[in-house]
Amino acid sequence: MSLLQVKEVTHSYGSRTFFNWKDHSKTVLSDISFSIEDGTCLGLLGSSGAGKSTLGKVILGLERPQNGQILFQGHDIYTTDKPIRQKIRRNLQAVFQDSYSSVNPRMTAERIIAEPLENYEKLTAAEQKRTIVELLERVGLSEKDLKKYPHQFSGGQLQRINIARAISLKPKLIVLDEAVSSLDMVNQALILTLLNELKADFGLSYLFITHDIKAAYEISDTLGVLEKGELVELYQSKHQFFTSEHPVAKEMRSSILPEHPRFRKHGDRAHLR
Repeated sequence: MSLLQVKEVTHSYGSRTFFNWKDHSKTVLSDISFSIEDGTCLGLLGSSGAGKSTLGKVILGLERPQNGQILFQGHDIYTTDKPIRQKIRRNLQAVFQDSYSSVNPRMTAERIIAEPLENYEKLTAAEQKRTIVELLERVGLSEKDLKKYPHQFSGGQLQRINIARAISLKPKLIVLDEAVSSLDMVNQALILTLLNELKADFGLSYLFITHDIKAAYEISDTLGVLEKGELVELYQSKHQFFTSEHPVAKEMRSSILPEHPRFRKHGDRAHLR
């Protein structure tokens, strides 16, 4: 049984005028189906407006689709009973694009990471602090960062805190919604390395939602391409993306620029070296 199964998901938003709702709606997801296995990462590629973030919200249980199912460990996240839903919420975490808007600016790093632990674990104060320090160290920060507030961290450092919070309960799956796109290239590389290490160490699974082909290639085992709300291609190996003749895949590949200009007339694979 797959860890996550997305089955024939369709979702629409209603359109409205200034005064009232119109009769028609805009379909943002159309008949989406895929699965994620334990310990793997599916990279979901798509341009702005493709429906990537909406799909992430549907999978996280934040936005119920009009049709289809989201099955997590065999349970429909929208229809299962409350005890199972609580277990799913523990095992299904997220890291979003904007590291600053993802946290309460009035909370210290310690309080930010403590939130899920307080909701799901029964730890003494000493145990909780020790756990938080271990999590900070695991993501490359230290005990001296416990009492700092979000504005005292760089974007890359704060994203590490968001990752520490996400892994605090040892979840099965983390949805990473453009989690590195707002970072500079150095911090992107550091966060991707960290995510790969955590995946290997804890057996995590990821849904890596992005428009960045290089980032997706770095972290993903399989790749999917979302275009105008449709999953137009699904590759069981990320390398298949670079031989695909699908027009959307070819257009995406053509947009990749290598770091050094002397490589820019070479083949698609050279762009990722």
